[in-house]
Amino acid sequence: MAGSVSHKLKNSLEGALAGGGDPATSPLYVFGPFLQLIVVAGIAQITFGASVWLVVLTIAAVSAMYRLVMRWVVDGTGGSGLSEEEFGGWAVKINAAITFVEYTLTFLVSMAAMVTFIADRFPLLNEAVLGIQYRTFLAIALSVMVGWLVNRGPKMAARVFGPATAGVLLLLWAMVIATILRHGIQLPALDLRAFHPEYLAFTVGGYVRILAVMTGIEVFANLVAAYEGEPSEKSRKAFNSLLIIMGTVLATMLIVGPIIFELSDPTNEHVSVFTQTMDQLLPQPLPYVGTLVGIAVLMSASAASAQGLQNLALGLNERNYLPIAIGQRNEFEVADKPVWAEVAIVSVAFLLFGTHEGTYLAIYAAGVFILLSMTGWAVVKRLVRSLRAEFSFGSAALISGMALAAVLTTGATIIIFYERFLEGAWMYFIFIPLLYAMFTYFRSQLGDPSPIMERLGLLDSSQLGGFGFGQFATVPTGGQSPAEVELTWQPEPKAESTWRTDRVSISKLVVLLDGSPLAAQAIPAAMALSESTGARILLLSAIKDHTQTLQEEYETIYRERQEYLSTQVADLKSKGVEAEYAIRTGFIADATQQEIQANGIDLVVTSTSGKSGTQHWATGGMSRKLASKIHTPILLIQASEGGADLSPLLIKRIVVALDGSIVSEGVLPYARLLAQTFDAELILTAVPAVPERSKYRAPDKFIEDLQIKAQINMSRFLEAVASSLEEEGIRTRTIVTGSLPARTIVSVTEQEGADLIMLTSRGRGHLELLIGTVAGRVVESTDRPVFMMPIPEVHSE
Repeated sequence: MAGSVSHKLKNSLEGALAGGGDPATSPLYVFGPFLQLIVVAGIAQITFGASVWLVVLTIAAVSAMYRLVMRWVVDGTGGSGLSEEEFGGWAVKINAAITFVEYTLTFLVSMAAMVTFIADRFPLLNEAVLGIQYRTFLAIALSVMVGWLVNRGPKMAARVFGPATAGVLLLLWAMVIATILRHGIQLPALDLRAFHPEYLAFTVGGYVRILAVMTGIEVFANLVAAYEGEPSEKSRKAFNSLLIIMGTVLATMLIVGPIIFELSDPTNEHVSVFTQTMDQLLPQPLPYVGTLVGIAVLMSASAASAQGLQNLALGLNERNYLPIAIGQRNEFEVADKPVWAEVAIVSVAFLLFGTHEGTYLAIYAAGVFILLSMTGWAVVKRLVRSLRAEFSFGSAALISGMALAAVLTTGATIIIFYERFLEGAWMYFIFIPLLYAMFTYFRSQLGDPSPIMERLGLLDSSQLGGFGFGQFATVPTGGQSPAEVELTWQPEPKAESTWRTDRVSISKLVVLLDGSPLAAQAIPAAMALSESTGARILLLSAIKDHTQTLQEEYETIYRERQEYLSTQVADLKSKGVEAEYAIRTGFIADATQQEIQANGIDLVVTSTSGKSGTQHWATGGMSRKLASKIHTPILLIQASEGGADLSPLLIKRIVVALDGSIVSEGVLPYARLLAQTFDAELILTAVPAVPERSKYRAPDKFIEDLQIKAQINMSRFLEAVASSLEEEGIRTRTIVTGSLPARTIVSVTEQEGADLIMLTSRGRGHLELLIGTVAGRVVESTDRPVFMMPIPEVHSE
């Protein structure tokens, strides 16, 4: 969902580059802390292989788990969406709270690893002044620079950081190929003694330290909605993207990993083990090129986390989990306050705890594995439910495999917290409850957003990209900027927005006539449409059942109506319009419904008054009954006494009334058709969905925030629609104004000199036209034609 669609992921490689920055960088820094633990302890020969193979098993199990998630959840919410479905709304706030922490830790780890890479080439940075290493000052300066760039918008960040993920993939495969050429394939040896009590702690400790290679794996489930194709094709492409990245990581772990162990000295505090190995494996000057690539991709990962935090704040803000001040946009249309807060937190952490990535790696992995564990048990829960409905041995085996994935991720989470509780893992027990309480407080104060406000917020917050989890999920930068990756949000799965791809035509239209001059005023409009679209015209009339009328009187009326319609058809044919007529027995609304079902009518044209001389809308007459029976568009022509000689319909400006709902978008395919047919300008008009003060317990300031958000969201929604229409060469303007929808629509129509009003007959809040809502009031209040798209009621659970 996005406001202006600039790019859809066409294939798995594009998805890998868009979403793989975080996991692809992990081999650059996970080996150092791992080898320092087991080499210093003197048991590396025994435990190295076991730890690596445990990670390989975990990656395989979690990847298989995400294959199911990608099949089940294709709307971009990924594991979080599944967790919410299986566990309830509390999972959303837990996901959001952990994600808040994870974004900061991602920035912290990536920036620390980047400074390590720089210090590998400039050892002077490891020296200290006033007890603080120079690398710390560099890390803070680079953090401020990245924050500044990110706050200048995603396009600026993309131009600076470029296709970093592609670079790191090339670097890792260069290392794999060089290893094979020089040393052959030496897979890690699995020594079962590693699981004996005397070595088990080191085996598990090493396992925990290299689990950071899995950070970011969950993003591919969030990417599903960004691909082209049907849902099954999208999920397949997303999984293949995961395989490209994690396959590269596994190849590096299994082939390059043993050589890093063999060639590097983890006790060397001045040069990382990856740089040591790179210098020995790659011919000059490739190691220095590799360093530059590593710096670029790690800086890109830092920028992506900052962008993710921006969009997480926007998503939470739009759904009333945070006040507007936190998600307020700057002049570059991004939320800058969360990024500066992140930079401040990271800078303090560097000053207090240093800039060695190993300090933060296990804490970083802890949050990810909490989320992976929740997703794993959500998968198991869904599979068990399906197994109860229909038992099969295949399903039972699948449950066993997914239970293994859930146990592995849960076990890893417990181990991480046990091993690193005093080294920082304790903070989750402080910050997660605090953030959860904060989200709950603001939601209770601001109230639940209406379905439309929630939809607008999701559409809005998904436009910028980034990377993360769940319903606030975004996508990490790689070969593209986050703004270039479209995430199609589907907050109403049973009523998806499809107007951009829906194509309509008008090949047959029906004009409803009763023999009166007032009803005949619909004919010129029908003729203009026919001449422009080539549509055939059916003049339809109905006469009450002769059982309720004297037979002689019925026959007289029938002859008069036949003569009248024959004359009208002859007149139309003389003007080159293909036309015919039909007379039915009964009520005109029923006759129209039958004709639509039998002959595929594309448009119904009728005047607002007939023989009685009174408006159908004012009396609850034919037009209202018709709108309740059919789902075919209706063009209502305002009838007036003495208006029989009206000139043909001229359409140069069209007011299209929207309210942000998927339902209101139902008229857009026809608006596009008429704009292209008549070369007309579309004026997209909306009234902001301003919340009523009586519905909220919040202070006035919070209500004012909601009102500002309503205005901003509706403007962005209209701009998104306008952008898509303009891509098809349609002249479009947007207007967000007023507070009373019907009055605003009529007022804008008059001020703009519009020739036609277009809207749906059911929009905001699923209100029916028949009870005198917006569409009915517009028809009663304007003298312009009104094109209405009746929308059937959608019953949601």
